[in-house]
Amino acid sequence: MANSSVSLKLLIDTQAKRVIFAEADKEFVDFLFYILSLPVAKLVSLLGKDGMVGSLANLYESIENLNESYIEPNQTRDSLLKHVSSVTTGSCVPLLAIKNAPATAKTKKFYRCNCTNNQYSHFVQQDDPRAVCPNCGKYMDKLLEYVKYAPAAVDEQVSINKCGFVKEVVTYMVMDDLTVKPMSTISSITLLNELGVEDVRALQEKIVNLGMTEAVKLLKASLESKNVLTHVFLSGDN
Repeated sequence: MANSSVSLKLLIDTQAKRVIFAEADKEFVDFLFYILSLPVAKLVSLLGKDGMVGSLANLYESIENLNESYIEPNQTRDSLLKHVSSVTTGSCVPLLAIKNAPATAKTKKFYRCNCTNNQYSHFVQQDDPRAVCPNCGKYMDKLLEYVKYAPAAVDEQVSINKCGFVKEVVTYMVMDDLTVKPMSTISSITLLNELGVEDVRALQEKIVNLGMTEAVKLLKASLESKNVLTHVFLSGDN
């Protein structure tokens, strides 16, 4: 069972009082990207990235730009960006243990008649056991067995122990505006230059835990702000 919190290493500019970026592992990035498997992704798609407030458009673009080599082989971009129903990452992504009511949708049942004399009766199905077979006149109350489609073993090892969306092969850099990239020394230096950080002595590392409270705060901030990590972890001296 996944932990209910994850750890992040923040790089903070103490002079500007802002988070430069966070070093994050697979679990946090999976959580961020899973946000887009919610109907919000449809909202981003309809409004367009330029029309979105906050940082969700950056998450959307991060997945678009993420190299295929960092994506689990049993996942695709469309599974998040186009909200394909086959996404199953939610059950194993930390921070998603929200107390939602369990799904109560019932599997649709189909019936046929129990006639053995008329072979054509077997080709007629109904979803109401009170229906009458048009061929033999008997009630169609024999429940059909549902056999779930299972593709031939397409490299079973691919799905074993695979969970979430991105691979665990690297550490990821999550910017203050939730732009996500694979972590590298060059990208870190480039970001510091882009942000105009001149005094490295003002930089401070801080380990923080992101639990359910912070996750909800992060989700809200992502809809309202371009400085999400700063808002969540530095406002009010969190």
